[in-house]
Amino acid sequence: MIWEAPGFEEAQRIVDTREQPEDTRAEQSLRPKSLDDYLGQGRIKDNLSVLIEAARLRGEALDHLLFSGPPGLGKTTLASVVANEMGVSIRTTSGPAIDRAGDLAAILTNLEEGDILFIDEIHRLNRAVEEVLYPAMEDYAIDIVIGQGPAARSIRLDIPRFTLVAATTRTGMLTGPLRDRFGAAFHMDYYSHDELKDIVIRSASILGIDIDDAGAFEIASRSRATPRLANRLLKRVRDFSQVRCGGFIDTNVAREALAFFEVDELGLDPMDNRILDMLVNIFEGRPVGLSALASALGEEPDSIEDVYEPFLLKQGLVNRTPKGRQATRKAFEHLGRPYPTK
Repeated sequence: MIWEAPGFEEAQRIVDTREQPEDTRAEQSLRPKSLDDYLGQGRIKDNLSVLIEAARLRGEALDHLLFSGPPGLGKTTLASVVANEMGVSIRTTSGPAIDRAGDLAAILTNLEEGDILFIDEIHRLNRAVEEVLYPAMEDYAIDIVIGQGPAARSIRLDIPRFTLVAATTRTGMLTGPLRDRFGAAFHMDYYSHDELKDIVIRSASILGIDIDDAGAFEIASRSRATPRLANRLLKRVRDFSQVRCGGFIDTNVAREALAFFEVDELGLDPMDNRILDMLVNIFEGRPVGLSALASALGEEPDSIEDVYEPFLLKQGLVNRTPKGRQATRKAFEHLGRPYPTK
């Protein structure tokens, strides 16, 4: 049987770990304010606590920090926590939002001493803008060109000593000179089910949701190891429970709600299962090229590779081989099909 997803659009995926409008509204109230409240990422928190305390003791700006990792793991939240711990203001922007060098210069000259500038998706920063960032990070100065043609001249403006905190989902796309200018770089790991359960319980407490540990664990186990998705699923399960089940969330209510929203026990949605079904039932476990798979699914190859495939690879449901994408034994078992012996 082929999974059908009529009218299914990428932007409507409940399991998409990238930020959606509803996340922006909710995360403001759910975001922790201190390292003690921030759950998970223990190694990174330990390192940051030392760096922050040392900077405070010296009365200096914190070293520039780079956070990398998949979407939804809390890079933006951690930047805000760092600002709170340092007792300074934070200015937030993103790589695509800074079109010209003048835009960055305007931001930098309006910072106060010790402030944090957070640039999300820094791998998408314009190269001309990046060149302005180099002296700002190293010398706390920017070079401005005044005039045009032969009369043009460059002047150097001092700016306040600030801390750049940057986030990226594509470390490999950063240039070497930019990467080398960060004093510390941290790769954020996926969360365990137990860590996500604690996050669900904390969020439920803030939102006034009645939930037990087992119900929280059920949501956590289907959240693709990301806090953003755990919080989003919690809100959807809350809605279902209030309308259909009296408001309290236990294991059975969570399972019924997530089945209603078509999120299975592995955290897969209809599109994920459609891809697996294609690889298992149509191509019968044989390797298939990305273009051929995309054509069979009616999707763009980039969408398959960037949006759907990463989680399937992480879960061990799909392999990348020299000949193409191939369903694993786990994928056959998930769909209840015997694994071909040859």
